Amino acid sequence: MSAIAIILLFLLGLVLIIKGGDFFVDAASWIAEVSGIPKFIIGATIVSLATTLPELLVSLMASASGSIGIAVGNAVGSVTANIGLIMGISVVCLATAVKRREQAFKYVMMAAAILLLFAFSASGSLSLVGSVVLLVMFVASMAESVLSARRAMRRDDGADKPASDRRTVTVNVLKFVFGVAGIVIGARLLVDYGTLLAQLLGVPDSIIGATLVAVGTSLPELVTTITALVKKQSSLSIGNIIGANIIDLTLILPLCSVISGKALPILRQNLLLDMPFCLGLSLIAVVPPLVTGRFHKLQGAAMLAVYAVYIGLLVSGVAA
Repeated sequence: MSAIAIILLFLLGLVLIIKGGDFFVDAASWIAEVSGIPKFIIGATIVSLATTLPELLVSLMASASGSIGIAVGNAVGSVTANIGLIMGISVVCLATAVKRREQAFKYVMMAAAILLLFAFSASGSLSLVGSVVLLVMFVASMAESVLSARRAMRRDDGADKPASDRRTVTVNVLKFVFGVAGIVIGARLLVDYGTLLAQLLGVPDSIIGATLVAVGTSLPELVTTITALVKKQSSLSIGNIIGANIIDLTLILPLCSVISGKALPILRQNLLLDMPFCLGLSLIAVVPPLVTGRFHKLQGAAMLAVYAVYIGLLVSGVAA
């Protein structure tokens, strides 16, 4: 394939991912406003389910083909990127107050899922029993979201809401569907042809692997976050990141275990590097807002710094 074709496909991916994010956030915001459901809840459920499709597909296909270690590394690596890079950017750009009563359960659930995964994996594998426990946590998280949505809808009953006629509904449904498609397809093009472009420019494979490939499946969350920040929808952004992490840890890994029919092997790098950094980043992310009731720019900077250290260790192969 020629260099011009690679550049054009890379640019096409960029256009799709930017426009897809624009459509997606607009539609998600409309759903929150017309339903009366808090944007944090919409972000943690509908939006996060849509943006975790790449991780889900990559991990399930890896498990089906017998590459179980890739499935575990992909899920944990995506969570680390979501918190350290994407949430770090979000908090640095727009540090906001949080509604602890509305959001605390999800924060605790995310940190608990990482801690339990770490504990269950100490023996070198994640057993079917551990996978079932994580799956129960996913069900509990979704059930809490449904209950929170119902409470919010009852409180919001009778409030002024945006138009919900047939044409408006159709337009927003199409925006949502095409937005998801644009983000997922654009992310794939961006990673595949961005990798080829980097290779043409002589960038080492180790750097490509730790950047484009590692962050590749988290691109939907990154695009959604940046678009939400531009549109001043910080609750939607944070909800998306927290919800996506819960899904990665409590749905994707158990499904991989069920598909493979056996315990998931945990690599040395997963235990010594990926999981400890993932757990540390989650505590930096959730403790300050739970204690003080808001995110802080310094907190976001700390997440970005810790993530940079993680990438540095990953590139150096310290836990290989």
